[in-house]
This record gives sequence, C-alpha cells and structure tokens, in this order.
Amino acid sequence: MHYFCISFTHKNTDISIREKLSFSNNANKKEFLDIICANENIKEGLVISTCNRIEILTFVKNKSQIDKFIISSLSLFCNVDSQILFEKADIYEDSDAVHHLFAVASSLDSLVVGETQIVKQLKDAFIFALENKFCSMHLSRIMHFSFKCAAKVRNQTQISKNPISVASVCVAKAKEFFDLTQKKAIVIGAGEMSELASRYLISAGAKVIILNRDLKKAKKLCENLGESSHFDHLSQLSSYINDYDLFFSATNASNAIITKELLKEVDFKRYFFDIAVPRDIELEENDKIKVFSVDDLEEVVKKNLILREHEAQIAYKIVNTMTDEFFKYLNDLAIMPVIKAIRLEAKECATKQLEIALNKGYLKKSDFKEAQKLIHQVFKAFLHTPTINLKKMQGKIQSDTIVNAMRYVFDIKNDLEDLNLNQYKCEFNAKEEDEIQ
Repeated sequence: MHYFCISFTHKNTDISIREKLSFSNNANKKEFLDIICANENIKEGLVISTCNRIEILTFVKNKSQIDKFIISSLSLFCNVDSQILFEKADIYEDSDAVHHLFAVASSLDSLVVGETQIVKQLKDAFIFALENKFCSMHLSRIMHFSFKCAAKVRNQTQISKNPISVASVCVAKAKEFFDLTQKKAIVIGAGEMSELASRYLISAGAKVIILNRDLKKAKKLCENLGESSHFDHLSQLSSYINDYDLFFSATNASNAIITKELLKEVDFKRYFFDIAVPRDIELEENDKIKVFSVDDLEEVVKKNLILREHEAQIAYKIVNTMTDEFFKYLNDLAIMPVIKAIRLEAKECATKQLEIALNKGYLKKSDFKEAQKLIHQVFKAFLHTPTINLKKMQGKIQSDTIVNAMRYVFDIKNDLEDLNLNQYKCEFNAKEEDEIQ
C-alpha cells in the first residue's frame, strides 16, 4: 500500500490552469472522487481545492500507472490537456507524500507562508471525503497527524504570529495606492475570504460595502463586522462598479462576474483585487483599470518570506521530525497486533489442549483450573523474551521484515499486512540544514 499525492500549486501552475482545475462546489468534488476511487488500486482519496492549490491525495494498493490514471481523469473532467497537466504536476509518493502534506498543513507551502486558513481548508476536505466514504482509516491517520504537525509548528515557532493571508496581502497592496482611512471599498462575496478582506480593510480604517446574492448571509456578515460595513444585493454591482474605485472579489462563481460590459467610462482609476479561483474578474488593463489576481502579489509575498525565513527553517525541521514520527507510529501499529495475536493464539492453544486432556481423562476436572493457570504461566514465560524483543523493534526500519516473518509463521492478518513499511524510511531527518523549498 502507498500514500500518493498529485499537486498543482502557485509554484508549478499558473492561475489560468488552476481555475480550470478548481473544484468550486462539493458536487464536482464528489463526482471526481467517484471516478478515481472506482479504480481498484485506489482505496481512499480526497481533494483539496483552494485559490492556490489543487491536491489529490490517495491511498493506493499499487502505485504503478496511478499518476497517469488520475491525471488523465482530471484532464477529461476539467477539460485541460493531459500533457500540460503531466508537465505541471508535482507527484509525491510514500514518505515524500507525507512530508508534502505536513508542509502544506503547516502553511510552509502556501503562497503566503504562515497563513492560517489552510488547516481549516484541509479539515473541510477531510470531513467531506470522510462523510462521503472516500476516506477511511489510512487517510484519516495521515490527516490527523498533519493537524498535529500544524499545531506543533504554530506552537513552537513564530511563523503564524500576526497571521496573514492572501486577503491581507491584497489589502497591503491596496495601501500602496490609497490611504485607506475612511476609504470605501466594495467587497463582493460573503464567504471566508471576503470576510477576511473586509476585516483587514476595516482594521486599516476603511469602510466596506458587501455585495452578495444571498442578502441574509451578507447581513449576517455585516453584523459580525460592525458599523463600518454595509451590504447590498449583487444585482446592484453595475452601479457600484462605476461609482467606486476599490474592489475585492472572492465568490464561488464558476464564471467571471465582473466583465467589461459592466464598465462605463469614468474619470478616475479603478483597482480590482481578484482573490477567487476561478477568477471573478475578466477585464483588460489600461491606464484607468488595474487588476490584481493572487498570482500578481509576488513582491509582497517575497517580503513576507524573507521576514519569516528563519521561522520557516525551524518549522521544516518540525515537519521532518513529524514525518519520521508518523512512520514510527505506523510501525507501532504493525507490531502491537502481532504481539497480541501471538499471545491470544498461545492462550487458545493451551485451553484447547487442556479440554482435550480433560475429555480423555488425562486430567481431573477438579484440577482443571490449576492446570489452566500453570500452562498459561508457562506460555507467558515462554513468550516474555519474544514480546520484549518485538517491542524493541518499534520504530526501527528492520521491524517490517521481522513483523512480516512473524505474521507468516503464525498466520496473522491485520489491516497493515500489505503496507511495506520499509519503503517509508524517512530521509528528511538526515539533513543538517533544512532549506525552505
């Protein structure tokens, strides 16, 4: 069995392709997981889809040709040339897949290092896969460990101190063009990213107007934001777009909602920040229109990376350690059932032989309990040294060979019998210095 991950991110895939690959609603996500999990080699799967990444994480019986199957399926599903996807994709197997997931959960692989939204996004993806029966024991193990890793990084480093996000970076960029004090900004959408953008704008002194199709949701958001916010229906966008000069858009729309048809000629410059994937804004830039997407914030992101570089190095060492601990944990899961199974086999064998002896008259009924205690003590004494030695093997690479031999000799089955733990030897803790990737 193998952990297997295919990754498309801001690092390897530009936004024009990422928006085609994004799963903007759960129905699409479920349909795609139905397709790939129908493959007999894919035992479990989940999809993480955010503005900066699409991750397809699976637990597979045989990894041969799995990359081709998943990418070909994604190509057909999203109508993107498979050759392009093969060229763009980062593919992680076994310990590399675990290390990558832990780095993602710890926000080390994010566009904005240290942002805090990724853990919630991972949890949402995990819960969805779990509730729809695409995810079971093996992916549950790795996901729970990734959350532990993320928590350790947050608690043991300063990487998320004064937490930032794509939304905060957008607001920081807007500050380069405006004094946001008493500025009015139009925020389109009422989801998590819109709320974050609104909070950062209000914190900078701006007032926000939320435009959304669902007025109840917009009203609730404004109640949470306070008196510096107001709301209106998205149908009024055409009037706002020609009266104001600062816009942030983060909806789940599958197509652009701000197009050139909505714009009229005005005598001031308008700035649009598109923090949605797929993109909400489809405008051509000119001397009076400036559009920023999540991929246009490189300069601000680089400054963020430099400021957090030292903390990121510490965080990567934690990720390396947690990757190693995860496979020790899997080794422990493999060893303990073997110990229990051997002891149970001994107990059952002893009881069976005592009953035979009793039935054949070799043993008096009055002596049965005493004989049972004696023979169990004999087996406990006999198994003491093998038990101690097996426990000593926990976390060691050669444990897999020994445990598999014990399973074969005693005919023991368990859920890890097909998981070759030797392949998971963690190489990440071998480096003296860990570089930011």
